[in-house]
This record gives sequence, structure tokens and C-alpha cells, in this order.
Amino acid sequence: MPNHLSIPFKKTYSCPIPIATRDYIRNHTEDHPDAYIRDINQWKSLRDIGTGGVLHADRINFALSPSSLPVTLRSIAFERASILFNMAALYSQLAASEDRSSQDGLKRASAYYQNAAGVLDFLSTSAVPKLGPFVDSENTPSDLTGDFVKSLEWLMLAQAQECVWQRVVADHYKNSLIAKLAAKVSSLYNTSLLSIRLAAPDSRDALPSNWIPHLETKHYHFNAASQFRKSIDELEASRLVTDDAYGDEIQRLMIAEADAKKAFNIAKRAGVAPAVLSDVKSLLDVVQKNLARAERDNDLIYHQDVPAPSGIPAIQEVSTDPRSVIGNDSIIFGEMLGWGAREAINIYNDNKANLIQEKIVEPSQNFNDEADKILQSLNLPSSLEALERPVGLPPSLLRKAEEIRLEQGPTKIDVYLDDVQRLSRHVLGILDEAMDILDSEASEDEVARRETPMNRLPSHEANQELVMKQQRYRTILTQAAESDELVRRKWEEWEDQITELARDEDELEALVPSSTVSMTGKAVSTSQTQIHARILRGMLESLDDIRRTRDDLVVRAQRRAESDDIRPKVLTAAASLEHGIEMSAVMFEDVSDNELAKYDKFIQGLTEGRKKQEEILSSIKSTNDAFIQSRKQDPAVKDREQALQFLDLAYSHYKEIIRNLDEGLKFYNDMAGILTNFKEACKIWSSARSREARLLHRNMASLSIRDNASDESHEVPMSTTSPLRTGTRKQTVVIPALSSADWEAQELAPPPTKRTEKTAKHR
Repeated sequence: MPNHLSIPFKKTYSCPIPIATRDYIRNHTEDHPDAYIRDINQWKSLRDIGTGGVLHADRINFALSPSSLPVTLRSIAFERASILFNMAALYSQLAASEDRSSQDGLKRASAYYQNAAGVLDFLSTSAVPKLGPFVDSENTPSDLTGDFVKSLEWLMLAQAQECVWQRVVADHYKNSLIAKLAAKVSSLYNTSLLSIRLAAPDSRDALPSNWIPHLETKHYHFNAASQFRKSIDELEASRLVTDDAYGDEIQRLMIAEADAKKAFNIAKRAGVAPAVLSDVKSLLDVVQKNLARAERDNDLIYHQDVPAPSGIPAIQEVSTDPRSVIGNDSIIFGEMLGWGAREAINIYNDNKANLIQEKIVEPSQNFNDEADKILQSLNLPSSLEALERPVGLPPSLLRKAEEIRLEQGPTKIDVYLDDVQRLSRHVLGILDEAMDILDSEASEDEVARRETPMNRLPSHEANQELVMKQQRYRTILTQAAESDELVRRKWEEWEDQITELARDEDELEALVPSSTVSMTGKAVSTSQTQIHARILRGMLESLDDIRRTRDDLVVRAQRRAESDDIRPKVLTAAASLEHGIEMSAVMFEDVSDNELAKYDKFIQGLTEGRKKQEEILSSIKSTNDAFIQSRKQDPAVKDREQALQFLDLAYSHYKEIIRNLDEGLKFYNDMAGILTNFKEACKIWSSARSREARLLHRNMASLSIRDNASDESHEVPMSTTSPLRTGTRKQTVVIPALSSADWEAQELAPPPTKRTEKTAKHR
């Protein structure tokens, strides 16, 4: 039987990895599951190998207590920790199976033990801390606690160091080096012993009775071996230099004898492996023989004083460094982005979309609306077109009318209004259905409480977060309905004018009066008026140039955003990070900021365009005042100006109504998805509550039957543990958390503030 301990495998059940993994990739990443078929199959194969087999079972001389209750957690973190534990167990069993009577066998065993220690170190520092959110005091795996895992790690290091010690002994290295190596072996066994004593009682109780005695025996054994080898080294040195070291030799042999006796007594009393007991007995015999010889020589020849144990120098420890076992060859899912990198990409895309919308698209639209509002208040360009083109329709108005005709504007608005109203009723119905589910669960809860006493919150308290979320959603929908009504009223107000603008060119021209000659027969304008008109026309063209430049900036920014892919840069940054560390989105903030900076030039272009627009609009106002003063007040010209301005205003309201309705459709479609997920969350929560109620009812019924049987037989005392208590761990129903993150991708903002002005956006 070997004199080393190996770690047994954790047992588990089969798991539908392919189905679960494909669903996760499909629902949480932008990749297609088929791209990772090889990785999924390899994962399943490796898990089957790592959890289903037994390696060198005849060489495993201990196992965790079979009385430990199995723990089942729906957690990839628990799966990861368990796989790491089994990897360490595999390395330890491979090491224990080696033939350590040869140098090659000792080398391989030492390497395997170091690999096991490396895995256990990674397990304790990276995997075990992440189990916290998924386990509680009842479900904590006894073999995955920090102190327990660290104890195994120190054990593996001690056994690896022991293999090195065996090699140097076999190769007849200097006794000083052998003593230092033995001292380190003793120290590592002692550290493992201290760690397991610090572990929770459940973890200690899961070990066999001879586990701790084995560590104690090894600790004293190698401390004795270290002192014995150091005594030989000092004896050899004293013969070459001086006779002063004979007293130190005797003291070290006395310490070695005391520790060897402790190790022998512990091993014999606690039933430690016979191989360990044999090793200790051999060392004890050699130490006692050398001690008798040293004392005899000192009494007859040297007559040196024997110092106290504190008077001799301590033995300096030396060790080998454990090698890392986490490599990068054939890593499954190696091409898939980790959560941190993927989240960094998602955050960047969200920030990019927000920047384009809030810093470029919306400001551009606001600048255009601001210019249009000022021009409408100045009756421009209608007053110029009435002067420059006294007969017929201006080209700009013809283009606007043609746009409405091609889009079938009035019909399009009617269809949009119906769609918005239909979607509004649909999303409200989803919200009502969600509340019906909660109401049904509350009714069931009341009935169950009348039948069985329950130690849990009533429904009206337990579902408070869901109800508050529903009230918030309903408030948002109410505000949206008010916005819808304002848009409908605006359409009713401007429907006739927009319909007229959709007429044929001849019919539309008949609606606009001509102003070729005034009623008095005088010329329509003077030379001064023409001068001001030409200046105004030039300014309006400059304003149009600024608008086109601004629109071009928006289009270029949107195209840049569509082709913008930060993934390669994130992959490069991730590759530069230390392998094996847990990546988070914060690590890629610099990459994200640098990439977003390339949109600054578009924002700067909009800012410069706005300054130029403000200067031109200021000049237009002053020139238009002069233009009005120079004109003769001809009623025919005035009527034509008003007609053209009215049609131009109708076009502006048409575009605004279409824009409001587009926003409304998008709002309700997004809201439908959020409320559908909210309804599903209510359904899952209610189902869990119902299962919990049924379980409590069955347990109470079972308890009642047992109590009745106890009263009749008088054999079972009233303090007997109830099935409810003994079965709690296996039958606990977990009520889903009510965090809104479960059904909302992001916090939903209420509809934009409504405005009552005729030209304002209402959604």
C-alpha cells in the first residue's frame, strides 16, 4: 500500500450540455451555435471522461464520507469548480499510481502532484469565491470550501516535495541539502494540517478517521528526518574543522528521536497506512542507533556540552516551485468571446448608438426645426416665391406636393394611426393578462391559507415588486395614450390642408392666387424690393447649404456606425491580458473611449454649422425687415404669400405627424417585447408559489398523519424530527427573484415630455 494520499473524484450525473449550450449561445451571443459544434461535442466528451470513470481505484486509500448529502446547483460556476476539483483529483491519482522506486517514476509523480496543487490553487482563488451567490449555508459543498481546498493544495505540494526528497536521497546528495528539503516537506504537511483544522466541521467530518493522523505522522516524520540529516552534516563538518559541533549533533538526534517517536505512536494508534508506519519505524531505529553512538563517543572522548533545543540554529527550508497547469493548447470555445469582452462590445455598441442619436441625429433635427420655425415666422420663402413667381407654383412647393402624392400621405397617416391604436390595445392587454396571473395566484394563496397554515408572505406582500412594476408600466402607457391623442388631434386639424397638398399640380395651382398686377395696375415691386429679395434669396441658399452639409454629416456618421466593429480591437486587448484572469467590461474602457473619439469630428462639425446658421438667421431677420418695408402693400401679393405659406406649413405638419407616428410604432413594439417578458416572469413566479404551496400542504398532511400514529402507538416521542424538517433540503422550492433585470434588457424610460404647441413633437 502506498504511503501517499490521493483525492477521489466527485460523483455527478449526466447533463444535457449540447442542448443547454446551444440555447445559451443562440440567446446570449451574436454567434450561431453551429459554429461551435466541435467545441460543444468536445466539452461533452471531456465532461463524460472527467466525471464517469475511475482511475487506479485499487490505489486510492481513502474516500470522502458517503454520508455527505449530494448538492445540486443550477450554476456553471459550480460545474466549473467541480470539474477543477476532479482535474486535481485526476493528477493526484496519476501521481499515486506511479512507481516511485525509480527516478523516472519519482519525476512523473512530482510533476503530477505539482499539477494537482496548481489546479487546487486556481480553484481556491478563482472558482470557489464565485460560488458565493449560488449557495447558502445548507447547500454549501463540504469539499469546496476555502480551507478544505487549501488543505488539499498544501498536501499535494508536500507530497511533490517528498518525491524530490526521495530523489536526492537516492542520488546521495549532500546531507545539508537533504535536511533542508525534509524540513520543507514537514512544513508543508503541517500547513495542510492547520488548514483542515480551520475548516468547517462538516468538511472535517467528511474525511476518514485516519486523514488527520496521516498528516500529523508525516509532519513529525520529516521533521525528524531533517534533524537527523542535519546532525550527520554537522558531524562531518566538525571532523574537518573543530570538535565543537558534537553537542549540536546530540541535540539534533534527541529532537529527531522525540519527533520520530511521536510519529510512530500516532501512526500506530490511529491506524495510518502500514507503509507510513514502516517508514517511521525505520527512521526511528536509525536515529536511536546514531544517538546511542553519539552519546557514547561524547562521554568517552569529546566531553562537549549538549545545548538546549533553542540553542541550535534552525534548518533553512528549500523547495521546488509548482508549475502552472493552465495552458492554452486546444482550449474549447477559445474563439468565443468571454462574458467581460462580450459585455464590453455590447456596452460600446449601446454607447455608440446613444451618441449617434443624442449627439448627432437629434441635434441635427433640432437645428433644422429651429431654422424652419424662424423662417415660418418670417413668412419665408413664401414671400419671396410670391414675388419672384407671381404665376404658378414655386418649385420647392411642387417637390413637397409630389412627395406627399407618391407616399399617399393622407392614407399613410390613417393606416399609421390605426396601427398605433391597435398596438396600444395589444400591449395594454398583455399587461392586463400579467395582472390576471397575479390575481389568480393571490386567490389560490387565500384558499390555501384557509386550508393549511403557512409560514410565508401573503401574495399581496410577496408580489409587491411585480405590482409596482406593473403600475409604472401602466403610467407609461397612459402617457403614451395622451401623446397618441395629441397626434390624432393635430391630424384632424391639418387633414384638409395636407389632403389639398396631395392634389395634382393643376388643381393645386388653382388654389393659389396669382399676383401679376396689383389691383391698382401698378408694378408689384420696386427696384429696392428686388435688391432685398436677391439678398434674402442668397442667404436662404446659404442656409440650405448648411442644412445639406449637416445632413451629410449625419449620414456619414450613421454609415460609419453601421460598419464600425470594435470586436477585433477587443480581441487584441483581451489577448494582451494575463491568461486565466477573469475579464470584465471595465478592462476595455480605454479601447471603447478611443473608438468613440472618432465621432468627435461629426459633433464638432454640427457645432460649427450651428454657429454659422445662427449668424445667417440673424442677417435674414434684419434683411427681411427691410424687404417688408420696401414692399408695397398689394392685397393680391399678400393673398398669394399667405396661400403659399399655408401649404408650406401643411407640409411641415405632415412630416412631423409621420415622425411622431413612426416613434409611436417603435415605442409600442418595444413595449410589447418588454411586457411579454414581464408576463412570463409573473407566470414563472406564480407557478413557483403554487408549487411551494402544494409542497407545504403535503408536508403538513404527512406531519399530521405521523403525529396521529404517534398518539395511538405511544412509541414515538413528540420531539421526533418531522418530515418537513428532514426533507427540507431535497424539497425546497426556490421562488424566482423579482429583479427587473430578468425581463428588461435595460431600464425603460417614460415617453418624452409632451408639448402642446402645434409644431411640437408629441411623442
